[in-house]
Amino acid sequence: MNNAKLINLGRLGLFSAAFLWGISFVMMKSILTNISPFYILAVRFCGAALLLLPLCAGKLKTLNTAYLRGGILMGSALLLGYAFQTFGLRLTTPGKNAFLTSAYCVMVPFIYWVYIKKRPDIFNAVAAFISLAGIGLISLDGDFRIGAGDALTIVCGLFYALHIVITTKFIDGRDPVMLAMLQFAGAGIIALVFAIIVEPLPVIATPSDIWSLVFLTVVCTAGCLLLQVFGQKYTPPSQASVILTLESVFGAMTSVILFDEVLTFRLIAGFTLTFAAVIISETKLGFLRRKS
Repeated sequence: MNNAKLINLGRLGLFSAAFLWGISFVMMKSILTNISPFYILAVRFCGAALLLLPLCAGKLKTLNTAYLRGGILMGSALLLGYAFQTFGLRLTTPGKNAFLTSAYCVMVPFIYWVYIKKRPDIFNAVAAFISLAGIGLISLDGDFRIGAGDALTIVCGLFYALHIVITTKFIDGRDPVMLAMLQFAGAGIIALVFAIIVEPLPVIATPSDIWSLVFLTVVCTAGCLLLQVFGQKYTPPSQASVILTLESVFGAMTSVILFDEVLTFRLIAGFTLTFAAVIISETKLGFLRRKS
């Protein structure tokens, strides 16, 4: 297969991952009616780890303490991000949840600043300012108070950003699929422990809930990870980041179509500013400079 076809397939893989992650917000909102958050996350992560295990069978001989430490740390940050996102989704709409989650991209450079003492550039600063304005339009009510669901979602962004930083530390020189399998296993086991301790065992689950949970586990967790890894292998980072940010757009679109979310002018403005902030932070407007 020639290079051009691989590049196109890589972009298609990233686009598919963004679309599937986008529609997952509405599916999660529906499942939360009958199944509590930690049980959902335990099934998603443990199931994804088992699905990826056969792909790692031949590489398990390379397993060492560094892999295990990375898997535990990455899994812990990933679980906290998903947990705050999922509890937030209980109290807000899928569209708002999707766009507020995407703000983690803007947070990453500032966490790096603390971690490696590298000061964010002017694009990161501008993106942060625009992102705050977008978050304000999305979340603040007439009394300038933020809803509990939106607040939890913003916190989830902090842990997603931390997960990116931790992943960058451990991914160098290691197999990404095996590291992902270990992080899913770690996150799933921790989620199951929390579910047993703090949540009642689900007693009502419709066939629709079961099939949605299977789809989230197989396609939106394990499958999307493989699509992302493949896509990023053949797509330049600046293009990959733009494609993946479409997750929030697909999340809002499916929320409007399937969840009957009402898009006010204020929400549209907030979504637009948040999306623009992510694009500025991820690409530093390099596509404009190349065009000129």
